[in-house]
Amino acid sequence: MSRIGKNPVPVPKGVKVSLSGGALVVEGPLGKLEHRLHPAVRVQVDDSPAQIVVTRDGDGRTARAVHGLTRALAANMVEGVTKGYEKRLEIVGVGYLAAVQKNVLQLRVGFANELQVPIPSNITVACPDQTHVSIKGIDKQAVGQFAAEVRALRKPEPYKGKGIRYENEHVRRKAGKAVTK
Repeated sequence: MSRIGKNPVPVPKGVKVSLSGGALVVEGPLGKLEHRLHPAVRVQVDDSPAQIVVTRDGDGRTARAVHGLTRALAANMVEGVTKGYEKRLEIVGVGYLAAVQKNVLQLRVGFANELQVPIPSNITVACPDQTHVSIKGIDKQAVGQFAAEVRALRKPEPYKGKGIRYENEHVRRKAGKAVTK
């Protein structure tokens, strides 16, 4: 039995959970999320203690794998519609900066051209200052994916540490060739 999968997901007040057509729908104060369920798992919504219980049909390899995954995704959906998710990026380098105009993130990170990254509709991006980017949304996967795509445009390099990194990310620095002399 999956240790993660057997734990029920508590549903806080103000969150509505429903099952419709093989999909789990979670609606809360910040928005609405939907996830298609795998046929190897069953989801029940209990009312007395408001919780989501995930069970699996058999002990097959995919059923065991999807059991804990479905429970974790349900927990992420409940947390997303109540608190939301946020990723913070930091831009390090002389002349490197970021700005948001309408639904486009503009980055100047040492290339000849300014990078224009379209912002998906289900997340919000803000730049509190020119060297920090805040990515917020209710879908954990969408927020993390967009943050990873922006970071991949100019990863932190190991010699000077210039580039786009997550806030509080440790970048291993290397000594340059001048150290050997």
